[in-house]
Amino acid sequence: MPPFFTIINILKMRKFIIFADKLSTSVGKAFSWCIVILMGGTVYEVVMAYAFNAPTLWNFDFSLQMYGAILMMSGAYCLATEAHVRGDVIYRLFKPKTQGYIDLVLYFIFFFPGVLALAFYGYEYAALAWKIKETSWNSPAQIQIYMAKSMIPAAGVLLTIQGMGEVCRAIICIQTGHWPDREVVAEETEKVLMRTSHDEFNKENS
Repeated sequence: MPPFFTIINILKMRKFIIFADKLSTSVGKAFSWCIVILMGGTVYEVVMAYAFNAPTLWNFDFSLQMYGAILMMSGAYCLATEAHVRGDVIYRLFKPKTQGYIDLVLYFIFFFPGVLALAFYGYEYAALAWKIKETSWNSPAQIQIYMAKSMIPAAGVLLTIQGMGEVCRAIICIQTGHWPDREVVAEETEKVLMRTSHDEFNKENS
């Protein structure tokens, strides 16, 4: 059984994990509505272009900004729910404690340098865009894009927070030998198909 102070630290880390998971999933779910807005804009453009022969000047940049919002702000959500594509053919064969050590090392070598650079340089990039009130050079409508660029450092900060939560998960796994539960888990297609096939087999033989 872990020492008393270790248990206290684990409880504190679990609280931070819950905070990070809820923050990431809430932001991800909020920005998922960008898909609906994007679809509405695309339908509007198609109708205006082909039904009324009056294509818009702004819809292309509008679509790019919606795509950018979905891409940037869903990263932490995917990390929190294990929805990222990962090659874990060998990784899944290891014991949970070994997986924890691997995750801990890789987060510090690869993950944090990348997301901290995204937050730091993204802030400078966004600050310059706000300073000059940057607009799109690609659009005759001169769509403002400086507000959209604010999502670059925001995404870096969210990924950093969620990454800290994942590090806490790895430490708990190393200490206890078990991975902490997640708020939401995105199941792999393989697992869904196996469960569906198993349920159908049970129905046929019941």
